[in-house]
Amino acid sequence: MQTITAPALSEWVKKESKPQLIDVREPWEFALCAIPGSINIPMQTIPSRLNDIEEGDIVTICHHGMRSYQVALYLENAGLGPVHNLTGGVEAWASEVDPTMAHY
Repeated sequence: MQTITAPALSEWVKKESKPQLIDVREPWEFALCAIPGSINIPMQTIPSRLNDIEEGDIVTICHHGMRSYQVALYLENAGLGPVHNLTGGVEAWASEVDPTMAHY
């Protein structure tokens, strides 16, 4: 598993070969703010939703990067990836990339 910063992810999603963005927060958190293009698969549902995750580059996202780190390890051990964890989560994205995004 690798880590990626919010500014680096911002540049990556502008390219043609975008990673799959998996936000592992709870639905209420996702409703407050989300990185455009991300899909919400809450952490506890990951094992039952592995078939919803496409092959290829994956970036896991949460509020500060801890839950997504654990999910990234899980996905990597399940043979998916390459997997990247967003360092600092959506909070870093809101602070470093999109200042209009809600903080909570």
